This record gives sequence, structure tokens and C-alpha cells, in this order.
Amino acid sequence: MSGTSEDVGVALAADGPAAGRLTADDFSAAVAPHVRRIDPTDYDDVYVVGDVHGCRAELETLLDRLDLGDDDLVVFVGDLVRKGPDSHGVVDLVRSLPNAVSVRGNNEDKLIHGRKDLPAVTDPFDDYLDAMPVALLLGDAMVVHGGVDPRRALDEHDIEDLLNFRSVPPEAGYDGPFWWEEYEGPTRVFFGHTVLDEPVVSEHAVGLDTGCVYGGALTAYDLKGDRVVAVPAEREYQPRADRKIIEPPAPYRG
Repeated sequence: MSGTSEDVGVALAADGPAAGRLTADDFSAAVAPHVRRIDPTDYDDVYVVGDVHGCRAELETLLDRLDLGDDDLVVFVGDLVRKGPDSHGVVDLVRSLPNAVSVRGNNEDKLIHGRKDLPAVTDPFDDYLDAMPVALLLGDAMVVHGGVDPRRALDEHDIEDLLNFRSVPPEAGYDGPFWWEEYEGPTRVFFGHTVLDEPVVSEHAVGLDTGCVYGGALTAYDLKGDRVVAVPAEREYQPRADRKIIEPPAPYRG
């Protein structure tokens, strides 16, 4: 599969120098070609949305709540697809928005590399997933699906790390501690992947997967308004063990 930046819904810049900010040169050679930048000052409002997982009805409700204008931007943290009832509908809806982009999630990655599949997938759908950046530089912030390992430099991370990183050390799984509890910046990282009962909002990390597909909520963060907007799931589409839904400690709760 192959795709271009035009496939992802907004004009994405291949990253270049920006004073005091991350650039593609700060990433590993494997990741750098998949890094893009958007300047949030080009938009009136900017919203970052958590894992949708095929929940089109909830996404429609959330977008109605956000009351988007033509000059607003919506950024998704990945995992638009799989597990929920309408993956194709979610992708179609995101692609129809005037200004929207998603980073690649681990579930898009599974489709790209043939580890999972969806019925009736077309070439344009595949190309759209393939064109998703792994990391999106959003002003002074960064959007990735999984997270970062606070023990390592950014250029020591591969694609798998940025899509899947959760705990320190990784083998701790859902027992933690979680990377965002150890991470001290300076770049603020927006992420999904780890299912939370409430969003994580701290100086250096914002976690937005509040488990919509598991009966939780679909959550957006208003970047310029510094607020959280969430809509409840219409129902539980898939069960999930309680131990795999994380309750953030008080200092991190949004």
C-alpha cells in the first residue's frame, strides 16, 4: 500500500526546523519518514480525540457537541478502527471533515501489515490508513498513539514503541507504573491506547482513550480552551476486564 499526505484530510507538512520544537531529526531513522507537523495557530480551535474504535454514532454526537467551524482542526490519536460496529463509517466520517487528521494506532498498523482484517476493505481505505503519520507534531506538543519511554531518548524509539508503549518497564503491562507517570517532558504528549476511566490531563501528558467501545466515553481535548469534552457510549460493544481499565491517580485526572 502507498499513500500521500493528501490522503489524511488536511495538508500535512513534512517536518522541518522550528525553533525550540521537535523536528523529524529528533526521531529514529525508521520513524522520521512518518513524522508530520501541523501549526495549530492556522486554526481557530483544535480538538484532539481519543480512540474511536468504530463507534461512529458516538463520534457523530461528539462532533455535534464540538460544533466545528470550517477553520477548526480535529486530530485523532489513532485506533479509528476495529472492535466497534462501524469502522468503515468512522473512516468515511473522518475523511469527510474539512480539517481532520489521525495518527496511526496499533489497530491501523495491524490492518496495514495484514495481522488483522476488515471485510470489504477497498484500496482508498487502505491507502488512507497507510498515509497516517506515526507522530504528529502539533505546535509544541506531539500526538502519538501509545506513548514514549521516559528512560530513552526519542531517537531510540521505533514505530512499535510509539504505537504500543504503555508501562515502565513494558512487561509490567496493566500493573504499571505507566509511562505518563514517569515522563517529565518537556514536550507535551497526547496519546490513546491505554484505556482510562477518566482522561489523563497533566503538564506533559494528555491521555484520551476513555474506552468508548467498552461502554465508557468518547473524549476530546480542546487544545486552546484547555478543557475536556466527552460523550457517553451508547452501549458496551465489547467487554473488558476491570483491571485493564486504568483509574489515573488524582494528580493526573482530567
